[in-house]
Amino acid sequence: MSLFLAACNASPSSEPSNDDEGESGTDTEQATDEPKQGGDLIVGSIGAPTLFNDLYSTDISSSDISGWIYDGLVVFDENLEPQPDLAKEWKTSDDGLVWTIKLHEGVKFHDGEPLTADDVVFTYEIPLHEDYTGPRASSFEKIEKVEAVDDTTVKMTLSEPYAPFMDSLTYGILPEHILGDVPVKELGEHEFNTKNPIGSGPFKFEEWKEGQYVKVTAFEDYFEGRPNLDSITYKIVPDANALMAQIANGDVHQASVQSPDLETAKKLEEEGKIVLSTDLALSYTYIGWNQKNELFQDEKVRQALTHAIDRETMISAVLNGDGEVAHAPSSPLSWAYNEDVPKFGYDVEKAKKMLEEAGWTPGDDGILQKDGKKFQFEIKTNQGNKAREQIAQVVQEQLKQVGIEVKPKIMEWSAFIEDVTAPNWNYDAVILGWALSADPDPTAIWHSKEREAGLNFVHFSDPELDKLMDENTKELDQEKRKEMIAKIQEGIVEQQPYTFLYYPNDHYALDPSIKGFTHHPRSEYYNIENWWMDK
Repeated sequence: MSLFLAACNASPSSEPSNDDEGESGTDTEQATDEPKQGGDLIVGSIGAPTLFNDLYSTDISSSDISGWIYDGLVVFDENLEPQPDLAKEWKTSDDGLVWTIKLHEGVKFHDGEPLTADDVVFTYEIPLHEDYTGPRASSFEKIEKVEAVDDTTVKMTLSEPYAPFMDSLTYGILPEHILGDVPVKELGEHEFNTKNPIGSGPFKFEEWKEGQYVKVTAFEDYFEGRPNLDSITYKIVPDANALMAQIANGDVHQASVQSPDLETAKKLEEEGKIVLSTDLALSYTYIGWNQKNELFQDEKVRQALTHAIDRETMISAVLNGDGEVAHAPSSPLSWAYNEDVPKFGYDVEKAKKMLEEAGWTPGDDGILQKDGKKFQFEIKTNQGNKAREQIAQVVQEQLKQVGIEVKPKIMEWSAFIEDVTAPNWNYDAVILGWALSADPDPTAIWHSKEREAGLNFVHFSDPELDKLMDENTKELDQEKRKEMIAKIQEGIVEQQPYTFLYYPNDHYALDPSIKGFTHHPRSEYYNIENWWMDK
């Protein structure tokens, strides 16, 4: 369960949800009858995918669809506990360095070829290769050697104990017989990732009409049995208004509901048109300040920016109060969440004073200036996410009060992701959200080594925190590791590379015919092979 950028986090909440007892809570399995086969499940999304290979993608839309096409060795359940997937069982040596993983027998790829231990070795050697260009290298760097013991047994040897190792076992297994001759440096751009991805997952890739939909069909020879649904159509919808209209009309059977549309969704539920499932998401929404831009290189300036943004009012006005201010780079759902990090409350006068101390003073037009340069920048976010679009406008208004000129820019999701991430970093500030991993290791987002090709696209760097991050993954005692991660979170928050905005809930609208759904804090389509439509 890796980190991915989220196109849509529905809304925030302060507490782990009690909605399983509330009027909109349906986060337990709904199936009461025998599952039926058949049906084309149409799911709606405002985020278009970019490619179907988790070793290279960074966005949640791509990850969601990849999860239907590929299987990993391990999957995390709704309680964020690792469970067998392609791996039937695993064991580790006493020193934690050698992991022996036993695969299920009889697993096939969608083209009928068997999936063996050699495919696992092939997949895991890609991010270990010196020519690997994707953003996931740090998830695998502690793996020293991967060996096939026999057709269904893999041995992985680590260079040191690695606490997040189970997270590394969630990536989809790729077919060596198709990609084995492709140079690793060319894999990220290979047409396999977009034209004909072949995995061993419950659904086979069928078609991708860019900007319209992605279709997958049931894999008859899936090792755990044919999925109940005949097919899934991932329908790409221009914006949240269109998505709500299609949900109301029954043109979309399942979709995430954004906070501004929550009341509408509740009315649809009262009318019997949908079932609404709500729970706290393992994620947070933030503004990222690009430290490659000299405007945001001064820690005091970043702190002042957070003081100048009224997040409480933002949540009340934009999200209809459905949320709580976020302060930490974590989620209240995580066992490593630190609620005692420094707090940067709304304080305009303090923000002005801090900006003045940083050398920014008002010019004749009221805009702050320093060394002949005005404090003005562009803030980007993704099209179709109502909350983020409105937040961009709120930030524009609120920063104007301290003499900063902000220009919102709303972009189509895939183009936006390409702009923001490596190697382009073509932005000043972004409004985005992280769908977090089950393991709380902060390395992938915050370590200095992740600036060039990884997910640290705000270019945050702190050598002392780097050391702590390096140490945290070696610590296998969870309480000791929690203390280390707490210090890392405090250090990051003190420097405000992000203004942490809010912790969202996930709200899912489900057609009443959908059965077998289980609400997962991280995976919108968890166990979708077990869903069925009672029609």
